Amino acid sequence: MANAARTHTLVIGSGIVGACSALELVRAGHTVTLIDIGEPAGRQSASYGHGCWISPASVVPMSMPGLWKKIPGYLLNPDSPLVIRWRHVPRLLPWLLRFLWAGSSVPRVEATARALSQLLHDSPQHHQALSDELGTPELIRCEGLLYAYPDRRAFEAEALSWHLRRMTGLRWRELDATALAEREPDLDRHYGFGILAEDGAHCVDPGRYVSKIVEMAAARGAKVIRAKAGGFVFAGERLVGVRTDIGLIACDQAVVAAGAWSKRLASGAGDEIPLESERGYHGVIPLNAGGPRHPVMPSDGKMANTPTLAGLRLSGQVELASVDTPPNWSRVDILIGHARRTYPALARMQELSVDKWMGHRPSTPDGLPVIGRSTRSPNVFYAFGHGHVGFASGPVTGRIVAEHLAGLPGAFDIGPYSPRRFKFGRIEP
Repeated sequence: MANAARTHTLVIGSGIVGACSALELVRAGHTVTLIDIGEPAGRQSASYGHGCWISPASVVPMSMPGLWKKIPGYLLNPDSPLVIRWRHVPRLLPWLLRFLWAGSSVPRVEATARALSQLLHDSPQHHQALSDELGTPELIRCEGLLYAYPDRRAFEAEALSWHLRRMTGLRWRELDATALAEREPDLDRHYGFGILAEDGAHCVDPGRYVSKIVEMAAARGAKVIRAKAGGFVFAGERLVGVRTDIGLIACDQAVVAAGAWSKRLASGAGDEIPLESERGYHGVIPLNAGGPRHPVMPSDGKMANTPTLAGLRLSGQVELASVDTPPNWSRVDILIGHARRTYPALARMQELSVDKWMGHRPSTPDGLPVIGRSTRSPNVFYAFGHGHVGFASGPVTGRIVAEHLAGLPGAFDIGPYSPRRFKFGRIEP
């Protein structure tokens, strides 16, 4: 492999994964060019609009045993937390079948949880260290993450999810009704039991945070260009460059970290990845309207209620549709309606100013990202498909990218994330 100091590596995508990859590659001595179609972590980016949680508890895959029984209800109920638009079902059917298979047994979801934990278990510490290095420690707050339930029985109904979290080392503290009310006095008294994941953290301005990572990479020598990647140029197995809308950019290596738009690029590098857009929504309302002091996830809404510098961010809702389908803003109305029921102070407000956003989570059917070298060339490396855990796992993924492109694999086993696990339509158990 070429010496890193003479290796030009092109990173495609400036979300959290691309930004952290570019920074780690610069640290390793690479000549780095970072390209994206928009501003780093701009409103077009999933890194801008996610739920802001940095959670070691996010090891529970979306597909779990018994989910298949709920799919018909999701198709029929426009207010359900998972919506599949009817006209997209035929195209999505292969992905949905793989999705259901991935969560069809406890051993399968346990394997997924272990693989996700490798990326997440110390994610708050990584983000805290990075924010300190950026000179913006105030953007990462390590105050814990709260799961609110009506009662203990509701918590126990999610036994498998909490088994996966305990299995992967998550620590938590149980809160009775009194302790829950002390921590979150504005929470409706309908909620009488809480789980506080004390190691969890959150980001109060994800867009600014990621843009600061890109700024640091640029300050250390990375070149940041506004461009749209169109494909790769090879000479045999060797990568020659990347075609873009501003011309060919010559490079020795490329990192595909383009989120939901990575599928086409991977196809050009020899890998057909079943990647779909898991569209997520958020609404931001003024914090002075009443709401939580700390991040809360109500069990009956499965939505992240997170205080940020811009206001209270209400995020969640999963909608499976193509990336070019117009937003369905009623999904944000559902989030606002649930928040009004969760916090009585909001219910008393006649009018709420709401900043609405919709973005694309890049999701694989087995809930694991795609991290590894392409089939066509060892000089194309994938780092996409992180679904709900992209922001939390960004710093670790960046480190993995830099280690493997330097030919020095570290402590991380990237086998579970291999792009070849989808070969012949099969997902590895």
